[in-house]
Amino acid sequence: MKTFKPTHISGQPRRRSCLLAAAFAALIGLAGVTAAPAMAQSWPSKPVRLIVPFPAGAAPDVIARLLGERLSVAWGQAVFVENRPGAGGIPGMAALVRSPADGYTLGFVPASVLTLTPELYKNPQFNVDTDLQPVAAVGTSPMMVVVNQSSEIKTMADLMKAVKAQPGKLNFAASQTNSVPHLTGEMLSRAMGAPIFTVPYSGSATATTALLANEVIFTVDGLPALTQFVKSGKFRALAVTSRDRLPGFETVPAAAETLKGFESIGWFSVYAPAGTPTGVVDQVNRDINKAIQAPDLVARLAELGVYPKPGTPKALADFVQEQRATWKKVVSDQGLQAQ
Repeated sequence: MKTFKPTHISGQPRRRSCLLAAAFAALIGLAGVTAAPAMAQSWPSKPVRLIVPFPAGAAPDVIARLLGERLSVAWGQAVFVENRPGAGGIPGMAALVRSPADGYTLGFVPASVLTLTPELYKNPQFNVDTDLQPVAAVGTSPMMVVVNQSSEIKTMADLMKAVKAQPGKLNFAASQTNSVPHLTGEMLSRAMGAPIFTVPYSGSATATTALLANEVIFTVDGLPALTQFVKSGKFRALAVTSRDRLPGFETVPAAAETLKGFESIGWFSVYAPAGTPTGVVDQVNRDINKAIQAPDLVARLAELGVYPKPGTPKALADFVQEQRATWKKVVSDQGLQAQ
């Protein structure tokens, strides 16, 4: 007589195999859950490149290097500033968006590159909405409206009266064609209700020289370009272009005190290529916010006319969207065409 082995005996090894496989899979899944944070925590494990789309020595470069020094200490890794100047910042931004989205390439981006370049260049080689990841705002950089100290114009109200009395004849020194300072002057003209005669110069140095020589009536520029002349008594500050008066310049009115609602500011920000891991973006954001609020760096930035603007990546994205809309209207009002 044949004897038959119970089938459940032969199935035990299979069940044990299935249980072992399930346990192994669970371990793999657990490892997968913890892997992403571990990767974020290990960043940075090598030097970080900070692309600046302006030449060495320019204001964005100086501020980027100050920030880079702080971040290098915080991260225990070198932060190399790489200058990629060129038309509208395009070479630098093209290099940024083509870099790996791993957090090891960041961009130090001034206002004009994100607001004016997409409007004034037919092929900017980057898309603000799809190619870039907002990381952190660094600071705002208001401008100042000044006249020669010998001018009879004492206030913004006086300037507005003079512009209206001689429409199209009062000349204004634009430090660079289609720059933020130049278009701020055009915004002032529109807000004052009368045209001005714009004289373009190659930069801040030539524009201030023209004002010193009384070749023009007024100019608008960033605080670093004008502060020394105001403090030495060569220029008279009529207004700052921020919505409110500025620390250190409390006696200088805001333009909005005469021209209701007026505001025009430059600013600096840090961006990464789209797709950069959220954990890395959040870490860089936290470290930048901490750096720009350190008292000694706050004081140094103030010397450069920059006021810290801590906040989240989302806050930066919203701010830039608002600024882009503002400057798009300015470009349209001026009838400027992309080249």
